[in-house]
Amino acid sequence: MRILVTGGAGFIGSHFVRTLLAPEGPGGGPHVVTVLDALTYAGDRANLQSVQSDPRFTFVHGDIRDQPLVDDLLADHDAVVHFAAESHVDRSIAGGTDFASTNVLGTQVLLESAVRHRVARFVHVSTDEVYGSIPDGSWTEGEPLAPNSPYSASKAGSDLLALAHHRTHGLDVSVTRCSNNYGPYQHPEKVIPLFVGRLLAGGRVPLYGDGLNVRDWLHVDDHCRALRLVLEGGRPGEVYNIGGGTELSNKELTERLLAACDADWDRVDHVTDRKGHDRRYSVDWTKIRDELGYVPRHSFDDGLAETVAWYRDHPDRWAPPAADAQAPALGGAAR
Repeated sequence: MRILVTGGAGFIGSHFVRTLLAPEGPGGGPHVVTVLDALTYAGDRANLQSVQSDPRFTFVHGDIRDQPLVDDLLADHDAVVHFAAESHVDRSIAGGTDFASTNVLGTQVLLESAVRHRVARFVHVSTDEVYGSIPDGSWTEGEPLAPNSPYSASKAGSDLLALAHHRTHGLDVSVTRCSNNYGPYQHPEKVIPLFVGRLLAGGRVPLYGDGLNVRDWLHVDDHCRALRLVLEGGRPGEVYNIGGGTELSNKELTERLLAACDADWDRVDHVTDRKGHDRRYSVDWTKIRDELGYVPRHSFDDGLAETVAWYRDHPDRWAPPAADAQAPALGGAAR
């Protein structure tokens, strides 16, 4: 299968590419992979270093909104796995134009091109944030969308466009909605690498509001394994929730990160809560379990320990300037 991976130099996309091309992995062997990435601040070619010399791999520096480029690429591919997106909630609150442009318009360009070139399979990677906030229980895939930030609203729009192209044009599209990801290679604006980097550098970390906002945590490897299952066996026009099975409040997550970095609560600053901060996310992933056999393999405790060890061993990937080690965070529990 010839697969175009958009946003494949980012945190989750690059992990997907690396595992897809790993000779010992379930995707190893026949796949040919092209990464299309604009290399904005969140994309890094270093994330793909291990596959750069693989003859099955090609990197293209470009934008998903570039219609001629996208047409040229999709004319020669069988499938698209679409990660490319602006994804940081706080950045979207500060200014949402880039989020609407990339996440909505960029997805539309890809979908139109996929229809023109009769692409056989399209997996659109989205987020649990499109559902809004849930006080108890868990969202199923049929829950109405109620996004509360410019970021999540732009992702909800792109989800609806993807599903509309299935209904209108018969495009073989599946949409996935994941909970908060963590693991090696994550951009240091996200909460786990941000906290680990600052704590290891001797700095301070922020905790929004009362710290009781709850997120479900999903190891990036479990997420990418679920995406392979959807790519290979997901039903057209269907949505699949992907969860990790570990719900923690931000305060509980902070406590674990402090312990992992040998730090105490006196390194934590309580800061004003984020605008429109969703209280709790929780997805019901029964559907992907029953249909495709997905079950998370990484316990959060083991996964977090391995992740912190990776950041400790790779200070070049997160180390902030000395002044920034004391500065307020950009993000809370964003993915």
